[in-house]
Amino acid sequence: MSGETPVIRLDRLTKIYGQGDAAVVALDGVSLEVPPGQFLAVMGHSGSGKSTLMNLLGFLDSPTDGKYWFQGVDVSTLDADQRALIRRQFVGFVFQGFHLLPRLSALENVEVPLIYQRVPAPERRRRALEALEALGLGDRVRHVPTKLSGGQQQRVAIARALVVRPSLLLADEPTGNLDSARSIEIMEILSDLNRRQGITVVLVTHEPDMALWAERIVEFRDGRILSDRRNDRRTA
Repeated sequence: MSGETPVIRLDRLTKIYGQGDAAVVALDGVSLEVPPGQFLAVMGHSGSGKSTLMNLLGFLDSPTDGKYWFQGVDVSTLDADQRALIRRQFVGFVFQGFHLLPRLSALENVEVPLIYQRVPAPERRRRALEALEALGLGDRVRHVPTKLSGGQQQRVAIARALVVRPSLLLADEPTGNLDSARSIEIMEILSDLNRRQGITVVLVTHEPDMALWAERIVEFRDGRILSDRRNDRRTA
């Protein structure tokens, strides 16, 4: 990976909520690089800064200070509309709560990001079907979320993230609402996407056994990086 432009490069990134005596430093001068194709796990207790980091990486929030380069572009200088455009085009999200629209079918849920990209309807349908079939849900495309298991709903959410063909996949506690068997199923999917398709994955988790699926583990405490290590025991 030497010589490649990092997907993520942070230089003393800081995020402060509130002012004066009520100010809370959520991120405190974080510097970090993530090369293309890496599977990174971000760990830490509640309040450690990992969720704030995820919001900044996904352009859902802006830093108070410091720099953030995404694929070589200094996004710290962009306005909200420009950040939203990059988010829609290059970043996929998977959340603990699935965030599927309850009245839409699996297929329609996966199509939603492509509507924002103004992809024509026939192309939207083709790409959404392709994504669902790749995740083993070809026979569930007409089902609404309430007719799907938790594991199936999370696979729909992953298909929705992948349909935009992202260069970065952000997974925020993606197994938090699943049992052990379904958790392993989801982590196998994320690991396979990383290894076979070369998608850069950043996983936020508080579960050590989930972090072992990543090749690199960064631990946060009080808004700072406590440790940054390679994981030689990566789960196969």
